[in-house]
Amino acid sequence: MSTRLLAGVLLALSVTCAQAQTFSFGLWGDMPYQKAGDGPKIPALLKSINQSDIVFSIYDGDIKDGSSPCTDDIYASALAMFGELKKPVIYAPGDNEWTDCHRTNNGGYDALERLGYLRKTMFPNANSLGKRQMPLIHQGQAGDKFVENTRFSHRGIVFVTLNMPGSNNNKILDEKDCTHKSARTAAQCEASNAEYLERDAANVRWMQQAFAAAKNSKARGLVLVFQADPGFDLPETADKDESQSPRFSGYRNFISNVITETEQFPGQVLLVHGDTHFFKMDKPLYSPSKLLANLTRLQTFGSPLIHWVRVTVDTKNANVFTVQPVIVKQ
Repeated sequence: MSTRLLAGVLLALSVTCAQAQTFSFGLWGDMPYQKAGDGPKIPALLKSINQSDIVFSIYDGDIKDGSSPCTDDIYASALAMFGELKKPVIYAPGDNEWTDCHRTNNGGYDALERLGYLRKTMFPNANSLGKRQMPLIHQGQAGDKFVENTRFSHRGIVFVTLNMPGSNNNKILDEKDCTHKSARTAAQCEASNAEYLERDAANVRWMQQAFAAAKNSKARGLVLVFQADPGFDLPETADKDESQSPRFSGYRNFISNVITETEQFPGQVLLVHGDTHFFKMDKPLYSPSKLLANLTRLQTFGSPLIHWVRVTVDTKNANVFTVQPVIVKQ
């Protein structure tokens, strides 16, 4: 083999290896909302995702708006929407499809009954959703508690999704909180708080196991996805740190444990959530005046902004994750 030919082969191999280290995935959620008239915009969104180069996408909750009934058909509609995607899509639950179903304008459902239905319906097997599916590791068995918490790895990155929804993570503060615009009974509120405590403990365990898996595999990055905004934005706009308000108390234990795990993790952490519906990327921890350098928060678009986010992973890059908002023309 000539020197020139050998050099060409080595260059091709180096390019192939470099390409093997990079990939892209998509993030979206909080859509479609009937009250915002999002339905006609969804086909363009799905087409944009399908025509992209992503390997898979993750949907971070809220398959409907917070003021429409939690009827069985909304879950079927979401499954049909996810079924239109050519690549795998991983679903993490939001508050509008279970936590908030107790509201009178949602039909006054028992939220825990809706959670049970969601677990059986939205997680029919161990795989992702989408036309092409991929296997996932689940915290629970099919149809049972915590089946919705998933984990998988792809090219040196660990991904973990959690059922941590808005509305204070299903934690109910007092009698007024229990009955406000709600069909809940005192017994149902007591059951909801017990559910919150059990699931919060399970979420912490699942998150810790994901960090352990990432460290054991020497992963360069970890992507943590859930629906709720745990109050990250509020300290920026007031002298008082409103994230310490009781209405965000359902997230404090989990976020405290995320901080502990991130401090001990040598790679980059991308924390993804929806709930607030505005695209944003920042470093909100520890606080606006003190940085947890290896954690980045990414907040995805949501109704009526029907767009998505493309993240490119390059494990040779110190920052690992490069984020690009994808604006869908309607």
